[in-house]
Amino acid sequence: MITIALAGKPNCGKSTFFKAATLADAEIANYPFTTIDANHGVAFVRVPCQCKEMKVSCGVCQDGFRFIPVNLIDVAGLVPEAHTGRGLGNQFLDNLRQADAIIHVVDASGATDAEGNPVDLGSHDPVGDITFLTHEMTMWLYGIVEKHWSRLLRTAQSKPVVLTAGLADVVAGLGITIEDVQYVEKETGADLVHADTEQLIAFCEQLLLQTKPMLIIGNKADLADETLRARLTEEKIPLVSGAAELALRNADKAHLIHYLPGDTVFTVPEGAVLNAPQKKALQQMATVMKTLNGTGVQQTINRVVFDLLDQIVVYPVEDENHLTDGRGRVLPDAFLLKKGSTPRDLAYRVHTDIGKGFLYAIDAKTKMRIKDSQQLKDGDIIRIVSATK
Repeated sequence: MITIALAGKPNCGKSTFFKAATLADAEIANYPFTTIDANHGVAFVRVPCQCKEMKVSCGVCQDGFRFIPVNLIDVAGLVPEAHTGRGLGNQFLDNLRQADAIIHVVDASGATDAEGNPVDLGSHDPVGDITFLTHEMTMWLYGIVEKHWSRLLRTAQSKPVVLTAGLADVVAGLGITIEDVQYVEKETGADLVHADTEQLIAFCEQLLLQTKPMLIIGNKADLADETLRARLTEEKIPLVSGAAELALRNADKAHLIHYLPGDTVFTVPEGAVLNAPQKKALQQMATVMKTLNGTGVQQTINRVVFDLLDQIVVYPVEDENHLTDGRGRVLPDAFLLKKGSTPRDLAYRVHTDIGKGFLYAIDAKTKMRIKDSQQLKDGDIIRIVSATK
């Protein structure tokens, strides 16, 4: 399952975003390093369910939308010079090893300084927080590489291929493959054999951007004034309110409103009894949603999965005519796959043995057999025919 990490300086609202996205328990407080150990939870991407197009009832989706799980990690806050071990830097950076992508949470309200300490609302420029996370991660990776660099150069003896393989081995624990190293070498034209410190640091930065894609968001946007919101919008930073999302999900859970994550409005059911404070809170939420066109939390998860990680959604079935599995359930599963995946890739995702015994696949929408080499499309419904039952 895809793993996304929430990163940023302390007190920027990561834990609130995490709790809103997962409804998992997470300590939320107004001081740095509230999160000491990483919080782990499950968030979901939202897509239109194929049952609507196929005019069947799946019993799985909500209001015509399918929610597909992804892992979400809320890690300890990062402070400047964290790569030297300052703050909880080493622990934070180590937690990023398992992440496929990173959401960099910036305090859009300007109410925390670079260290994460509370300051007057709007007194800190959030744009200044944008670049430091990439820098800290780059220097962390460079520190790992630099420890082995002399040995790698001696072993390679001026042979680029050997050096590339050695470097890939050193960073393999970060989820970086030799193909990643080769790709960045080619794209940047880097000459690692003769690279100086500055060039090696630049290479590490590009390697991180390739293997740990990052989306920057401006959280606490509901507290930011128009000037700060405009500043972040100019930088193409999406505006988000984790606190508003959390309030809406809790209100929906209490049956005070009807709200589906990712909606831009909510409704109050007929007969719902609301007291004065609840009515006032919902009015405030409605204003926030109008200003931000939603809360931005669900949109953030979707952007990471579909824009940064290039995923598509595919539905495996055993009966292409009734769109059911072996137990008669209609479209029970929806898998996230990388763009370019083939039916054989899907077979392996369903089960290793199914993949090993793969024979061919059928497109349930066209009822046509499709080639093993054919790339799957978003929303495909596929029957896998395998020698393994």
